Amino acid sequence: MVRIAILASGSGTNAQRLIEHFAKHPEAQVVLVGCDKPEAGVLRRAWDLGVPCYLFDGAALKNGAFLRELQGQGVTLVVLAGFLRLVPAEVIAAFPESIVNIHPSLLPMYGGKGMYGERVHAAVIAAGDKESGITIHLVNERYDEGEVLFQAKCPVKPGDDPASLGARIHALEHEHYPVVVEKLIAGRVK
Repeated sequence: MVRIAILASGSGTNAQRLIEHFAKHPEAQVVLVGCDKPEAGVLRRAWDLGVPCYLFDGAALKNGAFLRELQGQGVTLVVLAGFLRLVPAEVIAAFPESIVNIHPSLLPMYGGKGMYGERVHAAVIAAGDKESGITIHLVNERYDEGEVLFQAKCPVKPGDDPASLGARIHALEHEHYPVVVEKLIAGRVK
C-alpha cells in the first residue's frame, strides 16, 4: 500500500480532490495532510474527510522533526498541493523520486520562488501569452525545476484577468493531478 502525505499551505481544494480520489483506492491512501499555516483551509477540509493533520513550522522543516513525522507515519509518497515552502534536501533524499508537485504554469515559464497562484496568472497575462496550463513534476532542491511528468494547456482568452484564468487552471489541476499521481503510483509515468 502506498501511503501518501499531502503538503499544502492554502485553501486545500487540490488536497480535497486527492483525498477523495484515493479514499477507496486499493493500492494507495492519504494518511496525512501536512500544513505550515494554522489558518489554512486545507486543515478543515482534511479533518472533515477524516485525514489526520500535522501542523508544523519552518523550524520543524530544518531540525528534522518534519522528516521524522513523515517516516513515523510510514509515508512512501509526498504530494505537494499548494505548498509554498522549499522542501529540504534531507527530505528529498529520504524520498527519492517520490515527491511530486503541481505548478499553475507551463514550466519552465513562470516558475521559481514567489511564483504561485494569481501572481503566475498575472504574469502570463502581462506577457501576452496565448496559452497557459499546469505542470506536474518531481521535486528537487530548487523551486519548480524537477523533472516534468505531465503538462496540460488551456487558452488565455481576450479579457482574461488572473481570477478567470486561474479558474480554468484550477479546473485542469483538479482533473489531472489525481490521475497523474495514480499513474505515478502504478509506474506508468516517466
